[in-house]
Amino acid sequence: MSFPIVRPRRLRRTPTLRRMARETRLSRDQLIFPLFVREGSNVREPVASMPGVFRFSIDALVEEAKRVQDLGIPAVILFGIPSAKDPCAKGADAADGIVQRAVERLKREVTDLCVMTDVCLCEYTDHGHCGLIEGDQIVNDPSLARLAATALSHARAGADIVAPSDMMDGRVAAIRSALDANGFQDVAILSYAAKYASAYYGPFRDAAESTPAFGDRRSYQMDPANQREAFREMELDLQEGADALMIKPALPYLDILYAARQRFDVPLAAYHVSGEYSMIHAAAANGWIDGVRAMEEALLSIARAGADWIITYAAKEMAIRL
Repeated sequence: MSFPIVRPRRLRRTPTLRRMARETRLSRDQLIFPLFVREGSNVREPVASMPGVFRFSIDALVEEAKRVQDLGIPAVILFGIPSAKDPCAKGADAADGIVQRAVERLKREVTDLCVMTDVCLCEYTDHGHCGLIEGDQIVNDPSLARLAATALSHARAGADIVAPSDMMDGRVAAIRSALDANGFQDVAILSYAAKYASAYYGPFRDAAESTPAFGDRRSYQMDPANQREAFREMELDLQEGADALMIKPALPYLDILYAARQRFDVPLAAYHVSGEYSMIHAAAANGWIDGVRAMEEALLSIARAGADWIITYAAKEMAIRL
């Protein structure tokens, strides 16, 4: 049967009918809020390239986390900015490191919040790469021990989930082995499994002070042209012990996210990255788009493609709308 008998607009006629017919719903339970933590006291430093995003000292971070929890957001993911950097990322796994101390405070003072930690070396190396270097090469196998030690230090501090973002081969297995061998079998791994070498990370590198001093990250992050390789990466990470998988960035890779949802039964996360976030804010500031609606539409598309968890700098504003 066809028009005029079939009229899809009947179920779009009123706000109530549209709500009743809606296929995908955003929930605060899906949201994860990224937080940047640095040394100091009473620091709430705005990130110029990311409107509404700040770098916090630990005391200010705890207060921000309390506000996040009060909004019904279940989880945060921490990125550390150390006071000193070196070629071997010595601060990444220090017991008194910036992330380790932040995790301890959060777990003590914001007890019901799920605390995730980014596991990478880029914020801690003076060269800004995600692994160790020899000459001008980012070396894979020597980096694994440093990454595993970093994840273990986060677990000891109280992290609920560690999230390796470095894209070194074998890092999930190395981290799982280190966690299990030290009594942290219950600490979960959210793997940045399909992390693409994207142009959308620029504002994050400003926020985390982690721009590479030379070259780029295309020798270890994924080629944006590849889809099948992403599924191979995901399968390998699951075999190595990952509990959940991430696709990053989100919007340019919704095809990867959708296909992964059809293929894998584990929780899938998508990172609505800094460039995606800042582009919407920039266009809204110029009066070109309705920024609030555009942000909600972007996050809704990520959920519609299959994400269980959405890491987004817009988590607070979205939680208020929801």
